[in-house]
Amino acid sequence: MKTHFLFPNKFKTLGWILFVPSFILFLLQLLEVFPIDDGNSFLNVKTIAIYNDLWLFNEKGFFKIISNNISDEIITICIIIGGLLIGFSKLKNEDEMISKIRYESLVWATYFNYAIFIFCTLFIFGMVYLNVLYLNIFTLLLFFIIRFHYMIYKLNKANQDDE
Repeated sequence: MKTHFLFPNKFKTLGWILFVPSFILFLLQLLEVFPIDDGNSFLNVKTIAIYNDLWLFNEKGFFKIISNNISDEIITICIIIGGLLIGFSKLKNEDEMISKIRYESLVWATYFNYAIFIFCTLFIFGMVYLNVLYLNIFTLLLFFIIRFHYMIYKLNKANQDDE
């Protein structure tokens, strides 16, 4: 079977290496257990901002050079790339059944993610809603990875029980 748009199996390990530590750092930062976005970090760099709204320092406008701590950007990118590599790398025994499970898991994760997102839109307000929007960047991938691997686990367990 030809599997279009999937990464080779060896990329799954790299995905886990990127995803797990980054997701832990993200949660620690979100819960303010381990604030990594302080002003004294070596990750404070001058960067190009297509648009900046830092009204406090009068740097508001398009195409500005600003000083920014890039730790949250690095964490976000590592979570997204890691999640994509985990979710969309071939399994060692990729077949039609695995493709069906992958497809159904992606559809289920999309429905589940947007159901939660609609619920949060209806019942969460103010600045906390920005955290909901930020979390929503990762939840679709997270729900897909969890559902896909759970369904593969159930399939393998059923196959072992048949033997």
